[in-house]
Amino acid sequence: MRLIRRAPFALRVVERKEGKAGIVYRRKSDSNGRDRLQKLSGFSTLAYTAATPLLRDAVSKSVVEAPASRRGKAQSQGDAQQRKSNSLTAGRFYPLDADWGARVACFAFVSNGLGNADRLIRAAGHLRDSDANEAAWWLGMLTREDNLRPLRALRILTEAVE
Repeated sequence: MRLIRRAPFALRVVERKEGKAGIVYRRKSDSNGRDRLQKLSGFSTLAYTAATPLLRDAVSKSVVEAPASRRGKAQSQGDAQQRKSNSLTAGRFYPLDADWGARVACFAFVSNGLGNADRLIRAAGHLRDSDANEAAWWLGMLTREDNLRPLRALRILTEAVE
């Protein structure tokens, strides 16, 4: 069974001319009340490269439970093997739990428009080691309409900018 239907967040790896990039989705109700993954933010190929350790940890350490009736089936074993793999395949959705999803989403917001690889690596490292509750709080601030000040503050705290 694909655990993506149970996951509060998802990461999709996409292939671009320059290389791999990523898009982060969050599960929310759409206008018809259906539970759907909706795009939060994306990140460039440079940001994807800088955040590779964060993304691998997020995919491998996320805990998304399968329904009780489907646990133990061969498909769930295949999903577990794929999640433990070191390579992230383009075109695929990877389920993320709430803790890792918030961290990855914060990185996506922080990295938008930035081009210094060293600083992006530092920012990814800080978010990788961050507290999940703090990342969720920051994500709440970043998804507001007036998010310029929180975005600037998080960029400074994660050393993404000077």
